[in-house]
Amino acid sequence: MSKNDVELVTIGDELLLGFTIDTNGAYIARRLAEQGIAVVRRTAVGDSKDAIVDAVREALERTGAVITTGGLGPTTDDLTRDAVAEVFSRVLRADEAHLEWMRDRWRRRFGRDMPESNRRQAMIPEGARKLDNRHGSAPGVLIDDQRGFVVLLPGVPRELRGMTEDVLVPLMRERGYGSTGEPIHSVTLRTTGIAESLLQDKLAAIVTTDSGDMPSLAYLPGVDGVDLRLTVRGAPGQSGLARVADAIRAAAGEWIYGDGDDDLAGVLLDRARGQGLTMCVAESCTGGLLGARIAAIPGSSDVFVGGVIAYANAVKVRELDVPEQLLATHGAVSEEVVRAMAIGARRKFGADIALAITGVAGPGGGTPEKPVGLVWVCAAIRDAVEPRKIQSWGDRQEIRYRATQAAMALARGMLG
Repeated sequence: MSKNDVELVTIGDELLLGFTIDTNGAYIARRLAEQGIAVVRRTAVGDSKDAIVDAVREALERTGAVITTGGLGPTTDDLTRDAVAEVFSRVLRADEAHLEWMRDRWRRRFGRDMPESNRRQAMIPEGARKLDNRHGSAPGVLIDDQRGFVVLLPGVPRELRGMTEDVLVPLMRERGYGSTGEPIHSVTLRTTGIAESLLQDKLAAIVTTDSGDMPSLAYLPGVDGVDLRLTVRGAPGQSGLARVADAIRAAAGEWIYGDGDDDLAGVLLDRARGQGLTMCVAESCTGGLLGARIAAIPGSSDVFVGGVIAYANAVKVRELDVPEQLLATHGAVSEEVVRAMAIGARRKFGADIALAITGVAGPGGGTPEKPVGLVWVCAAIRDAVEPRKIQSWGDRQEIRYRATQAAMALARGMLG
């Protein structure tokens, strides 16, 4: 193993049962990669002392550098401290200073004495180093011997991220990790409205995964669309990274809406704001999801003026002036009705832009003519009105989310 290789052990029954997605492991891996430190293996185990002992001991013997997340809470299923103490043949002892700090914290925050169960969080393996946690009550722990070291971090995401920045990254540098490694650089380009296979065909001539010091390209499909992640190791590859990213933007420009963690709602708001335009929405099958996504972006109030959730046909008629004859002739899920919804919303709110959505989100309600996943979206921007038919897929929530993405992508394209 390289001096810059570490292993990660994530702990909790909720991870194995699928109730919680391991975002902690992804965060740590990204932050360490930026330092030139590679997470070479990630292991998830449940709240079993024996399982934690086995996972930590095996990882320690392989790499000599192990990071654990989770299992530092006050309840009986929080067993990481006990398990790691057993791996190192140490006893647990109360850190009296930390214990008093916790008691004082409870009195100040909650106006009552600390429950006795919280005492577990102040137990530290003998000879280990306590790692300050400025984001919660459970301290982290660094413990080592001739085999290597283990760092124990909490599993609460806010605490984990804070301690990664405050403690873990500096600690790894202190121990010489990352000093000789090549940092990993990456660029993510976000696309929507194009299938992964078609996107690959468009980009086939630009990048390959075995092109020496050129970046590798990963296709990451999700409910937002397909993210394109370019990755290269070391400073010499950065020029190639920028060059390939520019080539991809040129080849797939109309489908790319942002970089990194950009949200299409934020991109659309920026574009509308830059042109001095206001926006409103009219939603049927999405039930307010489009408006919620737009309003979730900080600063959206200077562009977004409001919306109508017109789920029932009577509301479409009353609030959006959709003619009853259109509904009777074409049905609610139709080009004619979505056009009328967009025009009616723009007139009602006096906005420059109106986005409208109507569709069959399922799982029931579909017909051979209008199957589940059929969605009509429309953007009315001043005098221009453009509807678009989408045949989506997935469960109800995925169909609704993809519909909001399609409506915003349509408006973004019209704004130029």
